[in-house]
Amino acid sequence: MRKYGLIGYPLSHSFSQPYFTKKFEREGIRDCVYENYAMPSIENFPALLGDNPELCGINVTIPYKQQVIPYLDDISHLPVNACNCISIESGKKIGYNTDTIGFEKSLITLLRPYHAHALVLGTGGASIAVQFVLHRLGIDYLCVGRQKKDLVDKVYGELNAQDIHDHLLIINTTPVGMFPHQDSFPPIPYPFLGPRHYLYDLVYNPAKSIFLQKGEDRAASIKNGADMLVIQAEESWRIWNGLPADSQS
Repeated sequence: MRKYGLIGYPLSHSFSQPYFTKKFEREGIRDCVYENYAMPSIENFPALLGDNPELCGINVTIPYKQQVIPYLDDISHLPVNACNCISIESGKKIGYNTDTIGFEKSLITLLRPYHAHALVLGTGGASIAVQFVLHRLGIDYLCVGRQKKDLVDKVYGELNAQDIHDHLLIINTTPVGMFPHQDSFPPIPYPFLGPRHYLYDLVYNPAKSIFLQKGEDRAASIKNGADMLVIQAEESWRIWNGLPADSQS
């Protein structure tokens, strides 16, 4: 039995396990299982591997996309300093980032030429993948965080009407608003949003976060991270099984 799984903490928000379970059932794959491994500390990672020698591949989510890197044997396939996919080959842990592919393919479906400047909310592992894609697409961006520190261009309290007017693409890369804390939302000045804005939330549970609802209320285009999840999951499966890349990648 080949085993795959997801590490992170907590994992109550994740759809990865049911997604892969349904995939295995739909495609008649009977020699594979996908499980959640909620770890309160990344220091538990070596023990997890020791207890599960059948593991062939692992997805990585909040908050370990950067913390897991020192535990990898090969990071040559990482385009950014964040890992959300690990392939285990002959005991060797090889890191990948499928978030970049998932985000780009998902983002461009609603992207318009005037979405040339973006606000990226958050500076964690998911934000790094988002920044990589924006740079590749030629989209200028500012990083917004709670505190002024490295990688933060502005804190939330500094955002004003001009910032919102100048940045028609706003991307939430944080877990703010994610189940079970779906009553929360990033503190940006929503009244200045309009029909030309595009709000993208990496959160997919709930399907419409308050962040997205507030954008929709102002006639903005909105998209959650559900498509990104599917695309990056399928890319992980391709990597784990040595399958050829999607021709659209």
